[in-house]
Amino acid sequence: MNVPAERVGEQIVTLLTAWGMDRELVRITAEVMVETDLAGVDSHGVSMLMDYESSKSRGKLNLRAVPRVVRESAATALVDADAGLGHPAAVMAMGIAIEKAKAMGVGVASVFNSHHFGAAGYYAAMASKEGLVGMVTSATRSIAVVPTRAAVPVLGTNPIAFAAPARRNAPFLLDMATSTVANNKIKVHELNGKPLPPGWVLDERGRTVTDPTSALQIIYDKKSGGGQTPLGGTAELSSHKGYGLALMAHILGGTLSGASFSPIRVKTQGPGDPDRLGHFFLAIDPKAFRPEGAFEDDLDAVIDVLHATRPVDAALPVLVPGDPENAARARRLREGIPIPPGLAEKIRQICHRAGVPFLLE
Repeated sequence: MNVPAERVGEQIVTLLTAWGMDRELVRITAEVMVETDLAGVDSHGVSMLMDYESSKSRGKLNLRAVPRVVRESAATALVDADAGLGHPAAVMAMGIAIEKAKAMGVGVASVFNSHHFGAAGYYAAMASKEGLVGMVTSATRSIAVVPTRAAVPVLGTNPIAFAAPARRNAPFLLDMATSTVANNKIKVHELNGKPLPPGWVLDERGRTVTDPTSALQIIYDKKSGGGQTPLGGTAELSSHKGYGLALMAHILGGTLSGASFSPIRVKTQGPGDPDRLGHFFLAIDPKAFRPEGAFEDDLDAVIDVLHATRPVDAALPVLVPGDPENAARARRLREGIPIPPGLAEKIRQICHRAGVPFLLE
């Protein structure tokens, strides 16, 4: 079932409004979630409503949160998300970073006391739309990724996003987890009875696990050790690089703002305590370094070379980060956002509990 983006947005708005969120913050959150689905990042858009409802029901989520700046300088700002959904605080923080970059050449904002904020790429793209370079990282609440040489998971999928504007080409947009693979891809392999590629998941002795059922048991059990791997997979394939990137994402996204590190937080976190996540936002004005337009022209030349690179398979041309998302957005604006039957039924149940109409028919 494909549903028009406007209808998906309307469904999100009706639910968040029924939950008691401020109207303007609802609008911002719905826009971020819909744009994420349009970009093809199905794991971070409307499908997150089940997770948000769970946090709401446990009292973890402040649905009347009002993000506010608590510390500020000419080039920096610290935003308190007030234990609300991360989307409004993140939009505020990147907006502040953008304005400071336009005035000072660079702007940096950090968020603490936050929850899940969707896809990091949305906020990095806010900068490139304003002619700026943007970078975003975030702390995470999940504990599923084993550091190189470790027997137990310590890290989350700690995302990094980076965007840069071109003149003729679409902006460069990298949005990636620092784990080798997303958890959902392991689930897809199990559903299809396909073995996992070596290096996606390791057991407590560091041995690669290729049976998807066993892999999911390792990830969700958390008692026997093992877990998902950092980018690179095994130590032989340089997983230390993904491990280092994950720590960088947390240091900027969490430690800098005073947000929690999940293995420490879970030792004292009560069932109704907020996740206390942190996010990091950087904006750079290329005009602080180059004549106006020079950066964009040079980036166009780089992208042109990559697009013209001879592929192994002529049917699969060389892409640049951002190309798949742009293609997905164009297709989904035409055809609608895919809503699988299982997801539709779960959202229908959420609507019933909230006393609002189900709109995704």
